[in-house]
Amino acid sequence: PRERKQFILFPFRHYRDDPNWVPPLIGERMVHLDPARNPFFQHAEMQMFRAVRDGRIIGTIAAIADETHPRIWNESVGFFGLFECIDDERVAAGLFDAARSWLAERGREIMRGPMNLNINDEIGLLIQGFDGPPMIMMTYNPPYYQRLMEGYGLQKVKDLFAYYIDVAGYGRNLENMPEQVTRVARIAQERYHVTMCTVDLKNLQSEIELIKPIYREAWARNWSAIPMTDAEFDYLADNLKAVIDPDLTYIAFIDDKPIGVFLAVPDYCEVAIHMGGRLFPIGWAKYLWYRRKIKGLRVMIMGVQEEHRLKGVESLFYQEGVRTAVNKGYTHAEMSWILEDNYKVRRGIEMMGGRHYRTYRMYDIPTSAG
Repeated sequence: PRERKQFILFPFRHYRDDPNWVPPLIGERMVHLDPARNPFFQHAEMQMFRAVRDGRIIGTIAAIADETHPRIWNESVGFFGLFECIDDERVAAGLFDAARSWLAERGREIMRGPMNLNINDEIGLLIQGFDGPPMIMMTYNPPYYQRLMEGYGLQKVKDLFAYYIDVAGYGRNLENMPEQVTRVARIAQERYHVTMCTVDLKNLQSEIELIKPIYREAWARNWSAIPMTDAEFDYLADNLKAVIDPDLTYIAFIDDKPIGVFLAVPDYCEVAIHMGGRLFPIGWAKYLWYRRKIKGLRVMIMGVQEEHRLKGVESLFYQEGVRTAVNKGYTHAEMSWILEDNYKVRRGIEMMGGRHYRTYRMYDIPTSAG
């Protein structure tokens, strides 16, 4: 635990002069990286490494061997994540060497990342869009990390996009909402009889049971997707419970059968950036003060079962989500992350007026030096 905390605290020193870095809650990170408390480690193992010079940490990395990914995707891939490093190619190379060697010892032929810790968590290296703090559960890093990774030999395998949407620009009565969205949403309701309800936080566990099969089916074919176990669902729900706005979390139904889910989360990075990673002694007061001032949202989840994807459910989600966000005073939203080759979803977001404003990159490299 002492070494884990040192590992977690390195970014606080590393980013101390970067106004866009958002410090995580130290207590939450201690739990997240604890194999005894994070259910991800029921099917994965991880080794964290530190680069040390003159008794001071100057870089970190984690090597992650998840048993689920090779089984589902039939590819011998391990992962790296939690990469932080001073601007020194030798230090970065030492960290990457350590992670590759550890994964090679476990039979993994490819090292992929960054992944903090898995596909359902924070992933990707920010390579474009350094002009502000990240949204909740999105990564942030200095621009030079791209040079360190590509200089070492890591090769792009996939880019992930984030889109910015000017929610306030739709108007108080959605008078500026694209007509196509309104028309398709109306078809969903009138022709296919789609109904929606918000999530009841008092009965969150039963709501999660409705969401699980939707999530597992809707994302099953996405690149590198891994289904969450029941324990991981419960862990994620417990973490999100404190930040979910139930008015912006929807389940869609046809004939009383749940067929789609939509989750937009207030951007609590706007709060965390003031808290210094701690709730006490005064972090709690800052939390209560700044959460009232949140203006941004991140649309984290929007999925519809495949057989219902041409019935306008997504447009209905867009429309009602924007209507609620405007009425509650939110001014902007991020839709992330979107695979670069998911053209259908990208076109839908762009039809809504979404602007691609940030790019995150995933890399591969063989674990063997040859």
